[in-house]
Amino acid sequence: MKKRISHFILHLLGWKVEVSVPDYPKCVICVAPHTSNADFFLGKLAYMSIGRHAGFMIKKDWFFFPLNLILRSMGGVPVDRSKRTDLIDQIAEEFTKHDRFSIAITPEATRKRNPDWKKGFYFIALKANVPIVLAYIDYKEKSIGLKKTFIPTGDFEKDLAEIKQFYKNYHAKYPHLFATE
Repeated sequence: MKKRISHFILHLLGWKVEVSVPDYPKCVICVAPHTSNADFFLGKLAYMSIGRHAGFMIKKDWFFFPLNLILRSMGGVPVDRSKRTDLIDQIAEEFTKHDRFSIAITPEATRKRNPDWKKGFYFIALKANVPIVLAYIDYKEKSIGLKKTFIPTGDFEKDLAEIKQFYKNYHAKYPHLFATE
């Protein structure tokens, strides 16, 4: 039911979803560009419209009743920044707890212009030994896609340059806020 409703809403809004990667049981989904709050809702709708489920990180502080029930049902993963373990370890550990687990992460980590993408998405995938699925939201084409699988090599600088290259031709809602260089 969620799949059909999500597909219907996207269709009404004029968006199409393109998928050319397998439905991995475990993966990190790298989502860019990210310049608007609408990106979250469009991305969630797109992923549900193809019958897949992905989590997202959110501060543990948001997990209070009854909001915690809604956030968990949507795939929210509480992150405790005060814990001694770092975020990479916390999320990598989530992969060991589930037979199927995917998490969507925006490497820009902000809706503001940020050419210095965060490393977390990459090192979570490396530590959990899972692929990175490169997903985009292109406002010019009204297209959302899961287009490429990327296997981290451990050479972060080289790999990040290749990942950023992939995103160069996609159009953010606010293009002046998206930076790949």
